Amino acid sequence: MRDELSVVASLFGDPGRAAILLSLMSGAALPAGELAAIANVAPQTASGHLARLVEGGLLQSEHQGRHRYYRLSSAEVADAIEALLVLTARPQSSRDAFNAQKRATGSLAYARTCYAHLAGWLGVHITRELELRGLLVSSGRKAYAVPPSGQDWFESLGVQVPSWEGSPEKLARRCLDWTERRHHLAGTLGVALFKRLHELHWVAPIPGSRAVRVTIEGKRRLWELLRLPIG
Repeated sequence: MRDELSVVASLFGDPGRAAILLSLMSGAALPAGELAAIANVAPQTASGHLARLVEGGLLQSEHQGRHRYYRLSSAEVADAIEALLVLTARPQSSRDAFNAQKRATGSLAYARTCYAHLAGWLGVHITRELELRGLLVSSGRKAYAVPPSGQDWFESLGVQVPSWEGSPEKLARRCLDWTERRHHLAGTLGVALFKRLHELHWVAPIPGSRAVRVTIEGKRRLWELLRLPIG
């Protein structure tokens, strides 16, 4: 077990590989050439990094035409990256400035995708309001349960609550947010909620980034539904 942990830790330890992993946190697949540019390394160097990440089980690849695309191999890998980011220390002198920017529109700290679910200030506060209203209930350290009132709320929004016969952690997972240090909703239900908010045009991804903005309609509706003070 110690040897396996050491191998995985070494994969995260290189700056180029770390840049590649962070760029794939949205859940999208990117081609090798684009990942080389993101990591600021030569294509041959990127190829070596990508091979190691695939071999280590952190990435999976697929061919499409003449190109090979890469994505994170699972939501568990995204969770591990978020957990490492939580442990990343910020100098005390920079924390006030960081907190002042948390709700700056367009920032990753304000709202972003985390492997196809909503994270950041917005994701955490939506989850918090759902908990306060009893629409989500903590079920152990890693999962949420959805009571009947919560199922009604999600379904009224057009979000189909998945069957709970499988693993609760995969269906509605408590994901520790690295900027807020509190939990947001992940898992199948978290992905379905973000997809629906996007379909309703309440939120919109910012091109070229994992950041997400809230539309005027989204601000109005999220205030009506959850009393979220979105400026």
